[in-house]
Amino acid sequence: MNRSENMRRIRSKDTTPELTVRRLVHSLGYRYRLHRKDIPGKPDLVFLGRKKVIFVHGCFWHQHPGCNEGRLPKTNKDYWQPKLERNVARDSAAQEQLASLGWDVLVLWECEIKEIERVRRVLIDFLGAQKRGV
Repeated sequence: MNRSENMRRIRSKDTTPELTVRRLVHSLGYRYRLHRKDIPGKPDLVFLGRKKVIFVHGCFWHQHPGCNEGRLPKTNKDYWQPKLERNVARDSAAQEQLASLGWDVLVLWECEIKEIERVRRVLIDFLGAQKRGV
């Protein structure tokens, strides 16, 4: 399979890391909405009442700094570099816009999700106490 076929098969929603985070958040008793188009950046998880959003970023597509998966491909750099830079710029703009609208933003990286207990603690710290006990 060549690279373009492989890249074409990669989804933007309902990825394995996103589904893992969704299951974990749900098991903690939090309720959320998905990919709200009326909120800047179409966050993966939206907590309207808490005014909080979570983005689950793939390390490659969103260029996770310092992560091996976030490095630029060695071939066809003229194509990949501007494409990935646009993704990073779009992420940054969406996060700034959300902050200016009073939203709290959490970004979880694909490589971090493997440490499920750490992610659980981060989510509880970010989302705060349950309205009706967990």
